[in-house]
Amino acid sequence: MVAIKTFSLPRQTKLFMPTQVYIEEKALDYPLGRHLQNLFALRQIPITMVPSHNQLNIPGSTSAERFHRAKETLVVGVKRDLNFRPCRPSADFRLVENTSCPGKCQYCYLAANLGERIYPRVYVNVDEILLAARRKIQSRIPELTTFEASSSSDPVALEHFTGSLAKTIEFFRDQPYGRLRVATKFAAIEPFLALEHGGHTRFRYSLNTERIIREYEEGTAPLEARLQGSRRLAEADYPIGFIIAPLMIYPQWQEEYGQLLDRVREVLGPWGKREIPFELIMHRFTARSKRLTQARFPQSTLDFDAAARTHKGFGKYVYTPKKAQELAEFFQKEIPRRFPQGTVAYFT
Repeated sequence: MVAIKTFSLPRQTKLFMPTQVYIEEKALDYPLGRHLQNLFALRQIPITMVPSHNQLNIPGSTSAERFHRAKETLVVGVKRDLNFRPCRPSADFRLVENTSCPGKCQYCYLAANLGERIYPRVYVNVDEILLAARRKIQSRIPELTTFEASSSSDPVALEHFTGSLAKTIEFFRDQPYGRLRVATKFAAIEPFLALEHGGHTRFRYSLNTERIIREYEEGTAPLEARLQGSRRLAEADYPIGFIIAPLMIYPQWQEEYGQLLDRVREVLGPWGKREIPFELIMHRFTARSKRLTQARFPQSTLDFDAAARTHKGFGKYVYTPKKAQELAEFFQKEIPRRFPQGTVAYFT
């Protein structure tokens, strides 16, 4: 029998616990699927067996009700598509072991792309996914191949159930030509601190000003917890970085983003002198994401004024070139002032 790695975490760490669980029948063919069934049965959480993890109907009379119920649900399934899609500019390819997450960020692009299938999902055939990753890496030697673990989810938010990310970090430790990238807004990083990772996994915390986190990022870790998490990962010798997204222009935005960078520097201390890439992503929306967000969060104050934006490809609305330049110039100036080896990996 294959041992499933699980972890006990400090009491003060707020962990996601679903109110209902759906398990795809085929998932029980895998040790992780059976482990999760036993785990939730012991916790007396209602479990429903389903033929497919893609065909669920979450009850609710309104879009808002269905959304919030879906975010309290966990779905356990088998990932059948083992091809790797591009993930530029973050990495070469997406590595999907989870889909969606328990966070309720109002601006989340997944919330629009997944539609009604916004419920968090974990895939139990991790060994098959990693075997496919190994083949992809080997097919590209001598090139270095990078994989993004957070393109479809926040894997840290679901790690206490699965242990999948820890297993994946250990897998990439042994890949001379493979690298893993992880982004998170959650603070439960204890499972990763004692791992031998070989420097092949880079953790990046997704940050924003306290105002934006408070207003638009329900269910995620507060800013200070994220910063402390980044410090602890740096102390464990992981390469680290930061994603500041979505960048928003509002009264006092320069002052508050400056304060954010100051606090990052203060918390990192000597670790802030290491090589630290910053990924900068402007707020953007589509007509569909606007409609879904306003239905799910009727009181949302997100700026959806298309008339004040520039229309980009794939139906996206972004800041005008003048405003985008203001944002870019601010961070290109302020990041090097605080971080000797800080760089803007990309601005989009």
